[in-house]
Amino acid sequence: MDGPLAALEREIVACRRCPRLVAWRELVAREKRAAFSDQEYWGRPIPGFGDPRARVMILGLAPAAHGANRTGRVFTGDRSGDFLFAALHRAGFANQPTSLHAGDGLALRDAWITAAVRCAPPANKPTPQERDTCLPFAVRELDLLEEVKVMLCLGAFAWDAALRVLAARGAAIPRPKPRFGHGAEYRPEPPHPLFLGCFHPSQQNTFTGRITPEMLDAILLRARELAGLGSAGRE
Repeated sequence: MDGPLAALEREIVACRRCPRLVAWRELVAREKRAAFSDQEYWGRPIPGFGDPRARVMILGLAPAAHGANRTGRVFTGDRSGDFLFAALHRAGFANQPTSLHAGDGLALRDAWITAAVRCAPPANKPTPQERDTCLPFAVRELDLLEEVKVMLCLGAFAWDAALRVLAARGAAIPRPKPRFGHGAEYRPEPPHPLFLGCFHPSQQNTFTGRITPEMLDAILLRARELAGLGSAGRE
């Protein structure tokens, strides 16, 4: 990948705008988890990943401290990612069902994965100021991904961030705001993409059955349908 998306990636990776997040991501990278003590942590902001011609943009919350903050790729190296990428493979968006590290051969087709906040936050809870500081990256990312038709929002935080992205792009957001829910859909005025809500594939949700593989499969198939994709690729 080169061009404007690559330039944006370099800018994201070099960002140090949020002192609390910088301190936390780097502390985690130094101290490490015992299971990964022999690995070099990424310890920097996480850029988006996927197909530059994506029709579906998947928006998460933030990197996991010992997942993407370790591996350097969004949703990679933790159980949330294991759950998500297995489903993406079943739905025809990924060439393999696993995402272990940045050089493992994973490729996405018709999908781009990113996060509302690019640094791992303490307790997985970014502040509103940190969210808003990071928001312009998602705005620019969406502008560059010119074929995106659907924003798949993983969780209420991502749904709210996506609405803020649309507002920053000049879209009129209705009042009351469209409410998040699993399977919720919102159709802003063109040329802005459709919204599709999905419970986040966090361990808290997957272990309790709040979201199951079958539920995620159905959402991804709906995303394909809304994006004008066939069962395994572009129509």
